[in-house]
Amino acid sequence: MMINGKIIKIISNDFTVIDENNDIYVCKARGKFRNMKVTPLVGDNVVIDKDNKYILEVKKRRNELVRPTVANIDQLIIIASTKIPAFDTNLLDKLIAIAEYNLIEPIIVLSKIDLLTKEEIDALTPYFEYYKSIGYKVIVNTEITEILNLLENKITVFTGQSGAGKSTLLNRLDNNLNIKTNDISVALGRGKHTTRHTELIKINNGWVADTPGFSSLEFVGMTKADIRDNFIEFQELRDNCKYKDCMHYHDDGCQIKKEVLDGNILKSRYDNYIKFITNKE
Repeated sequence: MMINGKIIKIISNDFTVIDENNDIYVCKARGKFRNMKVTPLVGDNVVIDKDNKYILEVKKRRNELVRPTVANIDQLIIIASTKIPAFDTNLLDKLIAIAEYNLIEPIIVLSKIDLLTKEEIDALTPYFEYYKSIGYKVIVNTEITEILNLLENKITVFTGQSGAGKSTLLNRLDNNLNIKTNDISVALGRGKHTTRHTELIKINNGWVADTPGFSSLEFVGMTKADIRDNFIEFQELRDNCKYKDCMHYHDDGCQIKKEVLDGNILKSRYDNYIKFITNKE
């Protein structure tokens, strides 16, 4: 009998699928997917043969991320540590641009605010306010009720720097999870990886994914123009640039460069953008 379901966990060649009645099936993928160059992912909506435990069809995806490997994502909750490890605008801006490109809503959740001195808070506050000003939600990880409300009826990927506190936050959202967490490596300034596979977990009537921590990420499938077009604050101003296809780098008459000099665009955002596109050359 064929039924619809969603892949919620993959370990080796075993695909855990849940159907609309919350029944669980551990399935294998048919060999045809290899010939079709289709790799079933966590988050995929599928058709399975419930009796023989085979995935028969992978339905069309809205989107997918290569790392972490999750499909049909509604929102990306980016856990941004403010201290140990230090606030990393480079990774944050990468994740935001990749989310925008894939039509995923990025949400910034700040962790370890309690470790900051008043001077450190004052230094970081302009960054937080800037991201809010361009339209992004910025939440502190202690705002548990607000985060829970965001999860309802969504597929959410939790990601960010290694050691930023993803597993700790998930444990606070659902204290039955007991996801293992490890201490920060002082020498490296980052956490030890504790998550070994990607899995969707049901929290507050939504699906969330805890993913392996990482400190680097590539713009898979994105061109330099794609990166430019997914820095959203650039879009509102680019019509004022001298050239229609201005890359906001060496171009003269660039409105974006002027806005950076005038303090209207966060300099770290622009500097990260330049790093991203020059690394594509």
